[in-house]
Amino acid sequence: MTLEQIKENLIDAQKSLEIIRAVFDINKLNNEKQKLQDEQAKPDFYNDMERVQIVGKRLNSLEKKIKDLKFVESTFNTISDLVKECSENDSEILKELSNELLALKPKMQEMRFTALLRGKYDKLGAIMTIQAGAGGTEAQDWAEMLLRMYMRFAEKQGYTCSTLDYNIGDGAGIKSATIKIDGENVYGFLKSERGVHRLVRISPFDSNARRHTSFASVEVMPQIENDNEIEIKDSDLKIDTFHSGGNGGQGVNTTDSAVRIRHIPTGIVVQCQNERSQTQNKESALKVLRAKLAQLAEEQHQESLKQVQGSLKKIEWGSQIRSYVFCPYTMVKDHRTDYETANVNAVMDGDIQDFILEYLKKSG
Repeated sequence: MTLEQIKENLIDAQKSLEIIRAVFDINKLNNEKQKLQDEQAKPDFYNDMERVQIVGKRLNSLEKKIKDLKFVESTFNTISDLVKECSENDSEILKELSNELLALKPKMQEMRFTALLRGKYDKLGAIMTIQAGAGGTEAQDWAEMLLRMYMRFAEKQGYTCSTLDYNIGDGAGIKSATIKIDGENVYGFLKSERGVHRLVRISPFDSNARRHTSFASVEVMPQIENDNEIEIKDSDLKIDTFHSGGNGGQGVNTTDSAVRIRHIPTGIVVQCQNERSQTQNKESALKVLRAKLAQLAEEQHQESLKQVQGSLKKIEWGSQIRSYVFCPYTMVKDHRTDYETANVNAVMDGDIQDFILEYLKKSG
């Protein structure tokens, strides 16, 4: 980089740093860290293992933010000081400045986009449901492809996934699946994926090799850590049990281990059949229900489920948020941000960060 280019990059970096400073107050972060460490030092702290895990996760998050903020501040100050002493003829200093900027940019970008996560539940993990739509067997295969895409994304980000419900399709793919994704800011990032996803390709299920258009919907809900935050009354629930239809261990498909719960006031129905026992399936189903109710509260919808689902649109032509085209050309395009890429294979392998970040920029 030339000295002029470095100065221009430094101006952009300063603007980003101002945004980061406004969101990540170092004093507040240190104060919260100290309070949690004081809590850890109490004699009875480890009697509540659920609280132990919550405090541990939060401390790790705080320590990372503090470390990143110190790195960004220190690197920015170093570059600013060097620029003042540098001229176009100082090739070694210019090289050092360029390297410092290259190291600073991705970390600053990561913190800036994290700063866009201002929603009440953005820092939490997520529960995601994928549902095949119009298109028959092709749509069920498409739903399974999306499931793999999100699980690959989670793996690359260091998140962990577990399956709560899995309904095998007729001949191929899945009719629906619900997964739980654990990690920091998962909901904040993946809420951008909520909506209808459209696939265009030559169908492997068509003997005439014709081009097909298929649809699947994605629903994303926050995992609620505090069970008291969303009140669920036993009298508001209708609980049914049935034989599990999915793959499982010995005994899973021979007993009424699967659980379906209907929340009477809203009409929300959730189910879980992937655990071995009825009790475990009930607990998992209640987590999904709590997440759905939290989503309703966050979006301030107080009407019936039918009206809420109306905002998701029908799973068919004209309602998609993103299109994935495999033929006659390759392209993935988000219709909300107009961001697109021709590297459809990378996207299907979980490289969806750019789509998420473009959505956050536009919505933030």
